[in-house]
Amino acid sequence: MIELRELRLAFGPRAIFDNVSAVVNKGDKIGLVGSNGAGKSTLLKILAGIESPDSGEVAKPGYATVGYLPQESLVAGSRPLYDEAESAFEGIVAMREKMARADAVIRSADPSSPEYADAVSEAGEIERRLEDAEESKLRSRVESVLMGLGFKISDMPRPCSEFSGGWQMRIALAKLLLREPSLLMLDEPTNHLDIESIEWLEDYLKSYPGAVLLVSHDRAFLNGLCNRTFHLSGGRLETYAGNYDFYEAESAARRLHLERAAENQRRAIEKTERFIERFRYKSSKAAQVQSRIKALGKIGRIELESGEKRIHFKFPEPERTGQIVLDVSGVCKSFGARKVLDGVSLRIERGERAALVGVNGAGKTTLAKIIAGAMKADSGRVELGLNVKMSYFAQHQTEELDKSNGVLEEALSAAPMERKGEVRGLLGSFLFTGDDVLKKVGVLSGGEKNRLALAKMLLRDFNFLLLDEPTNHLDMDSKKILADALAAYRGTYLIVSHDRAFLDPIVDKVYELGPSGLRAYPGNMTSYIEKIKAEGRLNLKNSPAAKKPASSFKERKAEAARRRAEISAIKKNVARLEGEIAAAEAELAKIEAEMAEPDFFKRGARCASAAEAYSALKSEIDALYSEWDRASALLEEPQSGG
Repeated sequence: MIELRELRLAFGPRAIFDNVSAVVNKGDKIGLVGSNGAGKSTLLKILAGIESPDSGEVAKPGYATVGYLPQESLVAGSRPLYDEAESAFEGIVAMREKMARADAVIRSADPSSPEYADAVSEAGEIERRLEDAEESKLRSRVESVLMGLGFKISDMPRPCSEFSGGWQMRIALAKLLLREPSLLMLDEPTNHLDIESIEWLEDYLKSYPGAVLLVSHDRAFLNGLCNRTFHLSGGRLETYAGNYDFYEAESAARRLHLERAAENQRRAIEKTERFIERFRYKSSKAAQVQSRIKALGKIGRIELESGEKRIHFKFPEPERTGQIVLDVSGVCKSFGARKVLDGVSLRIERGERAALVGVNGAGKTTLAKIIAGAMKADSGRVELGLNVKMSYFAQHQTEELDKSNGVLEEALSAAPMERKGEVRGLLGSFLFTGDDVLKKVGVLSGGEKNRLALAKMLLRDFNFLLLDEPTNHLDMDSKKILADALAAYRGTYLIVSHDRAFLDPIVDKVYELGPSGLRAYPGNMTSYIEKIKAEGRLNLKNSPAAKKPASSFKERKAEAARRRAEISAIKKNVARLEGEIAAAEAELAKIEAEMAEPDFFKRGARCASAAEAYSALKSEIDALYSEWDRASALLEEPQSGG
């Protein structure tokens, strides 16, 4: 459907994309993964036409449309929520306006006049087109999507300007889902969603009729939705035919295979080089030496990307606390007329590893601030137990960083003497490597400041951790490092988060904060979600598969005729290409097996001929795949019936 052809892009000496090619087909649900700074968001912007590559192109058929939701996308203006979302259907809205004008003429014109007859004819045509577009179902579709993303029916008439930034993002997401582009691109779509909305969105996107390409650090979301994974690293794009777990396993297997082949090649090359060096000046061996020199010059060296060093971080042994670590009783908090917390009580015991969840606006962050002493409750009490030393992390703590310090200096300021040797390693685990640790805090991005604040918090002396959304702005590796450290931690913690995959292996109790107060669910996140599904609070099976607005009758007939005329020839061409690809790949596999053999370089002229054949076959296979992708994309075009 949409093809990336040899994209190249560099920022100074650094190559962001180096000959990146890929095909996105209808129905693909693709997770785009890679380390922070690999170019994931840039690739989405190129596909959306917002940015341009230095060379290469994005090819797509004329019918294909692209929709893009960046990480930050605010809705301006004061239109009511429902009207803003409904504006995604521009064609239907325009037809309604035409119908209103035609109705006005019909009501005011003389029934015997030409104007009256024209208006009646136009109204009839518009009515037919609205029926084709299923206009009668529009309200239910719009409300269903908005409610799936967490809005209530009572929100529909509210002006968009009344909603906070996170809810503004949901409005933008709802409009994009309703617009239903051929390629839907989402950059960190779960960042502003609660668990119930994430579950709804995952289910909705599974039945999305177009292609989906998304950047996300939510492992559970990627695993539940994606059937393909694109990995971007070092300017190169690798494709995997499965979800994130499949990508991890397959990527490790590919690297292991490549490492073995590279080691065999290295040994063979060293042996050949020793032969050349030993017999370089012996006339009796001159022919053999020259043959091997030529073979070495032609062989394609196997290059391995440097593997990222796995950093392990371990919390120190915490001081033992009393049995009761935290006791919250009857806490109330209101903001103006809005009561956020109403008599909330909570007791955390020693060794408890708990998550605090709930819909956005339920008061999770407010409760965390009250527990930490960063906000006063209107009533109720909060008591820490015997010997409890609490360390608290929240997004606002970036304001407490000293902007004049370097990153390393700022982190060292929080570390007790016995832990100062751990600081560089901990900073590395949160993506501050090399000269990054010398950057001034004042020039860091918002995400970098959040990571630094989290690192500082983890260096303090504590035995009770209170974390509010700690995984925001962390990539997969950093989240894994933090999760591993928490799993091994022998203290107590309470974590506010909507990241299911992060929480699942490290919590044994889930507290849900809702309108009726706080409710405890023993078990991990998987257990919690299963329980609320059983309670009927996740109405996922009724999530509507989006329906494409119908085109006109004439357009549908023309499209169907065109497809019937072409389909047979396209299928034959695809079958032919698949046969040629299979034959070429089989031949390539034979050559690769031969080249991986330790004594390959003993074979003289065969080395050169094998290298030439290998290079030619690679080029041939790449060309065949490009042709096959284009032909297959034609088969994926929407087919319309008459």
